[in-house]
Amino acid sequence: MKTGFPLAALMVLGIAWPRLAGAVAPTPVEMAEARRWAAAAFEGSPAAMPFFSFTYDGKPSAELLKTWDLKRASRQLDAQRVEHTLTHADATTGLVVRCVGIEYRDFPTVEWTLYFKNTSDRDTPILAGIEALDIQLERETGVSPPRAEFLLHHNTGSPTTPGDYGPRETTLNPETETRISAAGGRPTNSDLSYFNLELATGEGVILSVGWPGQWDSHFSRDKENGLRIRAGQELTHFKLLPGEEVRSPLVVLQFWKGEDWLRAQNVWRRWFIAHNIRRPGGQLPPIQWCGTSETATTLMTGATEENQKQFVDAYLERGLKPDFWWMDAGWYPCNGNWWQTGTWEPDKTRFPNGLRPVTDYLRAKGIRSILWFEPERVTPGSWLAENHPEWMLALEKGNQNRPEENKLLNLGDPAAWTWLVNHIDKMITESGIDIYRQDFNIDPLGYWRANDAEDRQGITEIRYVTGLLAYWDELLRRHPSLLFDNCASGGRRDDLESMRRGVPYCKSDYATDVVGVQGETYGISLWLPYFAATWDTREDAYSCRSRMAHVVGACLDIRNHDHFRKELPRRLEEWRTVAPYFWGDYWPLTPYSLGSKDWIAWQFNRAELADGVVQAFRRAESVQESARLRLRGLEQDAVYTLTNLDVAGTTEMTGRELQDTGLPIVIKDQPGATIITYRKKP
Repeated sequence: MKTGFPLAALMVLGIAWPRLAGAVAPTPVEMAEARRWAAAAFEGSPAAMPFFSFTYDGKPSAELLKTWDLKRASRQLDAQRVEHTLTHADATTGLVVRCVGIEYRDFPTVEWTLYFKNTSDRDTPILAGIEALDIQLERETGVSPPRAEFLLHHNTGSPTTPGDYGPRETTLNPETETRISAAGGRPTNSDLSYFNLELATGEGVILSVGWPGQWDSHFSRDKENGLRIRAGQELTHFKLLPGEEVRSPLVVLQFWKGEDWLRAQNVWRRWFIAHNIRRPGGQLPPIQWCGTSETATTLMTGATEENQKQFVDAYLERGLKPDFWWMDAGWYPCNGNWWQTGTWEPDKTRFPNGLRPVTDYLRAKGIRSILWFEPERVTPGSWLAENHPEWMLALEKGNQNRPEENKLLNLGDPAAWTWLVNHIDKMITESGIDIYRQDFNIDPLGYWRANDAEDRQGITEIRYVTGLLAYWDELLRRHPSLLFDNCASGGRRDDLESMRRGVPYCKSDYATDVVGVQGETYGISLWLPYFAATWDTREDAYSCRSRMAHVVGACLDIRNHDHFRKELPRRLEEWRTVAPYFWGDYWPLTPYSLGSKDWIAWQFNRAELADGVVQAFRRAESVQESARLRLRGLEQDAVYTLTNLDVAGTTEMTGRELQDTGLPIVIKDQPGATIITYRKKP
């Protein structure tokens, strides 16, 4: 497994990426491959094209489904999506297995989710080993590949380390099995649930598991040319009760052809933007920066109605108007310890009139509000713990007598779910909240597993996860314009199902080390086209440029730093110039590295607008002060005007020069950062 590369060759020649001119778009060959696969899976014979698996009463699904009744249905959802449904019914036990798939007609992408329902009046036999994805890939025989037969591109998750979101490569060798999974029940706690499998035959497939729970995946090579891929919920071994229905994780496949896996990543980014990011009011999430008092008020534990207004005024007096005001943990009764959660009401001592006076004050000044919640974790002595212990999941089943222990609000309990939806809905309405921020700071897996019966293993997790998704969906249904920040100790809940509802305003809790944040941007940009970063009191170009994102949070005490009048407005103006480019195609221009002697650089290219940006960073111990970076996605014969944000005037180069010879960059500071924008000449 490789996680970094030496950089010496870059300084002379750059990286010899394959050429690509113009906008990234799926090719007819890729679209045909996806159509072929969808036709075989949903319209052909399931016996000839199995793509999921399970055992039922000890028998494999591959055998059972051949004998069960099968019905097919398809319907057009919209101009770009077709829904396919396969319904398999076991006449003997009443089990119905439903596969609901979506075929995209504008991208080479197919997705599906499995549903299992007991339609009888008695318990089913045991369902086990449910793999929502179970496929076999074969490499063409007689081909002598120039590189690994199966090369898996994937990424670290967000475990709060310097290497958060770092890209990895794993060669899948014959007679080996590679397992990659979630950790502790939070889906991107250890690894991202997104993969790009590159075949030596000039093609590949991107796959993703959408499940805000404990998923796992297995990549198993045989002796010859085959690779079996399985993915799903890690533990399933349960009977279904009469009338009961459960679901599997979401699975997505996206097919690509050619020699360039990074081009495939940009097709993925475009699909993600087109079909996954929630758009309140029909608009993409905004580029925005926040103000907050949390450095001075220890998050919100020392916040009051009065001092919140004072801090807002301090920002405005310095000409620094935030787009939104960040109210984080501690606004509820907690005795100065934000960790004490479970009483979801404003502290009446500090906010005697609730939070509405603060949000009204913000709104009058054209500033929106964001409010932090952590509804799943419940601490002893809180309102929920005292009034509804029957709604809690404990680490020992049925044991509510360990006062030192966090409990988990059981979102699979209909009564708990109903109370939570109605209570938070009321708070959002009465407090006038514009952005709902949900955090999650404990691992739920132990709670789920402790509350499963022997013949119901995995059910508590399924009920919890489906309840969580339904909770989010209902809040957003009731508040269509509400923005949703999805956080879990940073970016530990970045799976696709979660990202379809919210966006990561806090992509990692490893947020202050500049080199680490550079690495996070490098890695997360391969998969997620919208994220945030945190700014502190450092206002130098290297620090601020390293932490640019769609959303930036200013974690500083605005009252005590006069120099904010000088540097911060300039840095924010620069950020507002650069941030819109982050929606473009993403091209790494150097290998990934956290080394202090290296450079790191990337490019965002908006092909449809014929412009883009290059960001380059020279680390503190790098002896090289210049490099040539070969750009991507440009028109060969076009002329581009380049603007270095640190140098007066402009220069011009052709797309061919920028891609073949490379963009020359000089960074004299050590460490230092350069930003260069470009635009195609008419």
